[in-house]
Amino acid sequence: NMKYRTESELRNFDFSESVISEIKYMNGIFKLLLDNVTILPECSCNRDIRQMRANQFLLTIVNPVIVKFFEESYKRYDANGVLLEEVDEKIIKVENYGELLKSFADGEVFSIKKEGETYIFLVDSEQNCYEIDVKGTDDIEEWDRFLNKN
Repeated sequence: NMKYRTESELRNFDFSESVISEIKYMNGIFKLLLDNVTILPECSCNRDIRQMRANQFLLTIVNPVIVKFFEESYKRYDANGVLLEEVDEKIIKVENYGELLKSFADGEVFSIKKEGETYIFLVDSEQNCYEIDVKGTDDIEEWDRFLNKN
């Protein structure tokens, strides 16, 4: 069990530079293990009034349902700015969720935000960017130690 735990405080963390160790989605569990998460001064566990950092940070979405999972559309240009290809948004099929989520290990997080009851994860995995929209009833954040932010 981790030393620090807080609930419904997603907004008090900045995930924009964090790296994914692991994502699990099965049997009503959606968990991300992240490194380099920024803990904002507003976080109820943060006694310092400055930004801190955490590794091996566990984010759990309670009662998760993935409502949309897609690879974002993109455009590729050559050195002269000429459009080479335009790739549309690509919806990921449910049967491919597990394998794709596994491949996100070592990927980077652009952002994790909550809009209404939906958690929106923007993830950068090698060449591709993905959005995962997960409906959930709550979020739980757990970590073991506060680190200084360089």
